[in-house]
Amino acid sequence: MRRTKYIGMLAVLSCLLFSCKKDFTSINTDPGRPSTVTPGVILPQLEYRMVSSSISVARNFTHDLMQYSAPRISADGLGVHRYYVNANDGSGFWNAMYGYMTDIYDIYNISDKLNEPNYKAIALVYKCWAYSMLTDVFGNIPYSKAIDASNKNFTPSFDNQKDIYTQILKDLSSANDLFDATKALTYGGDVLYASNALSGSTNPGIQNWKKLCNSLRLRLLLRLLKKDGELDISSQIRAILADPTKYPVFASTADDAIFKFTGIYPYYNPYYNARTLDWRQGDYYTKFLIDSLNKYNDPRRGVWATTVKVGGVAVYQGINSGYVPTQSYDVDANSSYSDGLKTIPQLGIMMTYAEVEFIKAELELKGFTTGKPARTHYENGIGAAMTQWGVALPAGYLTQPGVLYNETGSSDAQLQQIMLQKYYALFFVDYQSWLEKRRTGYPILPRGAGIPASNPFPSRIPYPTYLQTLNPTNLAAAVKGIGGADNSSVKVWWDQ
Repeated sequence: MRRTKYIGMLAVLSCLLFSCKKDFTSINTDPGRPSTVTPGVILPQLEYRMVSSSISVARNFTHDLMQYSAPRISADGLGVHRYYVNANDGSGFWNAMYGYMTDIYDIYNISDKLNEPNYKAIALVYKCWAYSMLTDVFGNIPYSKAIDASNKNFTPSFDNQKDIYTQILKDLSSANDLFDATKALTYGGDVLYASNALSGSTNPGIQNWKKLCNSLRLRLLLRLLKKDGELDISSQIRAILADPTKYPVFASTADDAIFKFTGIYPYYNPYYNARTLDWRQGDYYTKFLIDSLNKYNDPRRGVWATTVKVGGVAVYQGINSGYVPTQSYDVDANSSYSDGLKTIPQLGIMMTYAEVEFIKAELELKGFTTGKPARTHYENGIGAAMTQWGVALPAGYLTQPGVLYNETGSSDAQLQQIMLQKYYALFFVDYQSWLEKRRTGYPILPRGAGIPASNPFPSRIPYPTYLQTLNPTNLAAAVKGIGGADNSSVKVWWDQ
C-alpha cells in the first residue's frame, strides 16, 4: 500500500516537473511587455524625458542668467546670476541629450527598416532640436561620430559648429519631405501631437509635426543670419516664407509644440512633487521681470507668480539680480513660482506659435516678405503668448506706452520691443532667451551690483570636466577649434 502511494506521488511530481518545464517560458513572459522593439515603444518616453530636461535647464540655468529669477540667498559671491558659469552648469544637460540620442537613432534606424517615414521624420526633428541646443550652448561638439559605440568608437571627435548646422538644416529639410499626413503612425506612441490615427483621410498630428519641423528650421535660420555669406541663409528663409504649403509653420496656438503633462502615470509634470523649499522658497522672481509685468498689468503674473502682502495689500514683488553677497532676502517675502506651475499641463514647451510670430516680426523688419507688417506679427505674438498660458489679452494692453508698437521708430528701437515681448514668450523654453540675448543683445538687462566688472555676460558653457579624462585628445582639439580657451567668454561660430 505504501509502495503504491509512493509510486503515485512520484507520478504526480513527474507531471508537475514536466508541466513546469513545458510552461516555464509562458509563465515567465510579461504579457504587458512588447516582444519586439518598435518606434512606438521608444517614442513616448523619449518625448517626455527630452522636454522634462529642456524645461529643467530653463528653470535652473536660463532663469537665473536672464533675470527671470534669482536665488534668495547667494553669500558665496558666485552663481549664474553673477555671470559665473562653469562646466557643472551644463554637464547634466550634456549627459541627458547624448543619452537621448541613442533612442533617437534607434527610432530612425528601426523605422528605416520598417519603411516608416513619419517615424524617421520625427526622429530627425528630435535629433535636430537636441543637437541645435547642444552646439548653441557649447560650440563644437561630438556629432558625426557621437553615437558610434557599435564601431568601438568611445572617444568621438568634435565637429565644427558650421558643419553641424549645415547638416541640421539638411536634416530638417529631409524631415519636411518625409512627413506624410495621409498616414497614421503604425505603432502609435506619439504623445506630443497624438498622430497615432487618421482623422478622416488626413493626420492633423503629422501636419503639426511638419509645422514644428519648419518652425524650428526658421528659428535656426534666423540665428544663423549673421553667417548668410557662408551658408546662404537668406534664400532658405525666403523659400519657407514663400511657400507655406510646402513649408508650413505654426499658424495658431493649436499648433504649439507643447508636451501636455497629463498628470497620469508616467506623464506627470516633473515638478509635481517638488518641495515648497525647493520650488519657491529658494528663488524669487526679479525686479526686471515683475516690475515690467506690473507696469503693463500683465495677466500672466497670476499664472506664473505668487503674491505677497505689502501694507496689507497683495502685490507682485521682485528682487535684484546679481546682488552683492552680503545681501539676502527673507523667506516668502517676494513673489516666486506659483504652485500651479507644478501641475499645469502646458509647462512642457518646445516651441510655440508666439515665437514664430516674433521671428516673422523680426524678419519683416529685416526686409523679408512675410505677408504681414511687423506690427501685426508682434501683436499676434503677444496675444498668442498669453493664450498659451490660458489668459486673455486685456483690452487696451497693446496700446499702452511701451507695448504700443513704434512703427516710426528706428529698426533698433522696434527690434528692442520685439525682443522684450519675445523674452516673456520664452519663459520656460530651454536656453532660448539666453541664445536670443547673445544673438541680438536684447533685452537689455540691468547689471547687478554684485557682478564683478571682470565678468562679461556668458557666451557659452564650458565642456564637462570629465571629458578631460575620458576624451582628452579630441577635447583639446575642440578647445583649440573654438579659440584656445574653454570658458564662458568664448563666442560660438554663429556669434562671431
